[in-house]
Amino acid sequence: MKIIRRISCVLSLLVITILAGCATTSPAGPPPPNQQEILELAQVIRALGDDVDPEEADRAAHIAYEYPLQLAQEYQITDSALIHNMKVNNGTRPRGLCWHWAQDMETRLKQENFQTLDLHRAIANSNMLLRIDHSTVIVSSRGDTMYEGLVLDPWRYSGELHWTPPREDSSYAWRPREEVLAEKRERMVAQNRSTNSISVSTGQAGN
Repeated sequence: MKIIRRISCVLSLLVITILAGCATTSPAGPPPPNQQEILELAQVIRALGDDVDPEEADRAAHIAYEYPLQLAQEYQITDSALIHNMKVNNGTRPRGLCWHWAQDMETRLKQENFQTLDLHRAIANSNMLLRIDHSTVIVSSRGDTMYEGLVLDPWRYSGELHWTPPREDSSYAWRPREEVLAEKRERMVAQNRSTNSISVSTGQAGN
């Protein structure tokens, strides 16, 4: 199992290197959004439910587009998302992994204390050997599931917002974060039991 994971990590690094060669990011960070882009997102958020407050939809859209620009500066983004991941992992950048973006976006949006919108966390690729996990925040109408909302993903394009309904995301199959984490905990428990069982058997054989 460990050998398979090591091979998977090596192959993932090769894929990252290839993809990074095809991607460019301005040293100045992502381009600022235009008002038409923000207006379009606000309209889509309003359409998530009849009870969505238009003013809340407008605020959410502005934050979704504008706050990533601040995060890109704080994270010191100068490369594609995957290359920046490598820099974070080797300690040359402070933050900027996908879950950092998701966490910080969720924290900022929660500060608005929305009454007609809900926020969700989601993870993709958790069961795919050659893909790294990806995290995002999702906004929905109050009371709806994440699948009825919109993915707000600034990590994908290094701070430039990408948004889409979860089921229409051609790049990622999103699942609820808690569901994925519960599965990981179960696998870890099962692996520990297997390891302990092997250790006991080896010890008995030695006796």
